[in-house]
Amino acid sequence: MYLEYYGLKEPPFSITPDPRFVFLSERHRDALAHLLYGIGQGGGGGFVQLTGEVGTGKTTLCRLLLEQLPENTRIALVLNPKISPLELLETICEELKLDIEGRQGSLKGMVDRLNAYLLEAYAQGLRVVLIIDEAQNLSSDALEQVRLLTNLETPTQKLLQIILLGQPELRELLARPELRQLAQRITARYHLTPLSGDDTDAYLRHRLAVAGCNRFPFTKLAVKRLHEHAGGVPRLINVIADRALMAGYAQNLQQIGERAVDLAASEAMASPIRRLRVPGVTVWVGLLLVTLLAVWLWPREADPEQVEAPAESPPEEGEPEEEANGGAGDPPLTLADLRERMRDAQSSSVTAWNQLLSLWTLRAEDVDVRTAQRCPPVLAPGVYCLRSSGSLSKLATLERPVVLRLSSEGRDAWAVLVGLSGTRARLSLDGETFEVTRRTLERAWLGEYFALWKAPEFMAGVIRSGESGPQVEWLRSVLPIRDRRQRAEGPAYFDESMANEVRRVQASHGLVPDGVVGPETLFALVSRERVGPRLRSQL
Repeated sequence: MYLEYYGLKEPPFSITPDPRFVFLSERHRDALAHLLYGIGQGGGGGFVQLTGEVGTGKTTLCRLLLEQLPENTRIALVLNPKISPLELLETICEELKLDIEGRQGSLKGMVDRLNAYLLEAYAQGLRVVLIIDEAQNLSSDALEQVRLLTNLETPTQKLLQIILLGQPELRELLARPELRQLAQRITARYHLTPLSGDDTDAYLRHRLAVAGCNRFPFTKLAVKRLHEHAGGVPRLINVIADRALMAGYAQNLQQIGERAVDLAASEAMASPIRRLRVPGVTVWVGLLLVTLLAVWLWPREADPEQVEAPAESPPEEGEPEEEANGGAGDPPLTLADLRERMRDAQSSSVTAWNQLLSLWTLRAEDVDVRTAQRCPPVLAPGVYCLRSSGSLSKLATLERPVVLRLSSEGRDAWAVLVGLSGTRARLSLDGETFEVTRRTLERAWLGEYFALWKAPEFMAGVIRSGESGPQVEWLRSVLPIRDRRQRAEGPAYFDESMANEVRRVQASHGLVPDGVVGPETLFALVSRERVGPRLRSQL
């Protein structure tokens, strides 16, 4: 109805996954790069985990991934993981078009057939990848069967690469002690966050342009309000924007303002469930039962410390008992303790950024903390900021303090990671420093971090193969080049040999080894130098 009114050739905000309308924010591009890297050459038989809230675009990324697969890749895609381990194996075999006649119902028969196929594929130079969507719905038994599939290997190489796509509940599922063996095999983690305000604006403009719109119909305040209502979730943006265009058409609005967006959001978003009135007698009976139960349970009340203890993981096999429990010094905080401190945090974002700036000896007149919180690529001349995501293992290789965005029970808090050992992490939250186990931190951290570093003022921008100039000269000076002939005097040239050195550095820090020197690679290169603050490793 509103298409002709706004000069559109087709609906711009349909929730069907039309590849023509796909918009890849920087976060989506990073996530896709992680998946391609896992399939290509970086997985080594480990797991690649991609999580994100409902509607953030995980399935869309999966479709794009399938379109960009190398020719030597064979894919088994499982879309409905609410099945038994045997059914899961049968589904995998069917996806790979294997002949399982006479083997149905036999777990061993399925594994033997799959193992034979993987050996044949390996001999032919093929890579076999298993992708499980909605992986948070896998049962513990099915997850254990998935882990056992990675035991199919030759003496030098794993035969199966596994990618798990799921909602944030997948992270909680894999944090269970009984699944720690699987969690340890995850070689790459990425959490897909909602779109930022700027990304939401670009997203709207992209979809409208694809649909043939020559004039952007939303005001700046309308875009801001739409982003707030949708929380940056693309699916909700589509629903609200479509309803807003309908409202604009009904009211003959050439420009859609914030009021129309508010009305559209109130109609499109689910209303809160009304609570039913409970009869008075039921209330009194309920209170009586609660009182009786409280009296009966009072002598048996558990110690709070004993209640929280199971949240921490037991010692790994072969791990010293003292080290598993945190070693000497103060005991690490439990997950409940960490959540309580997050709730009590007053201005953790400002405090965290002020602390990170002070660690780099940056004063208020050098960098404004409000500017730093937005993390622009260039904070000041020679001072750079990076917003990225990864794992604690990745941060351990960088050895630099970073600001972590913690999230638990619907509340965000910002802490500075100042120390990291094999079992513990040291955090500073609202000016108070304490330690937690790495497992506890992983349960409260979605993988997003903010980092600062210093480099020459001319280092702004990406360095690619074939370039020369001051940036390449500096790159040659910091790269751990093995061939001394490449360190000869004279103008530096970013050739293939230098690109290979860049790839080695990227791989050693868990980055996509594409040979392109972007912000993450620059940060990794600077982190190899001994100048500047470093993470404390002895906790």
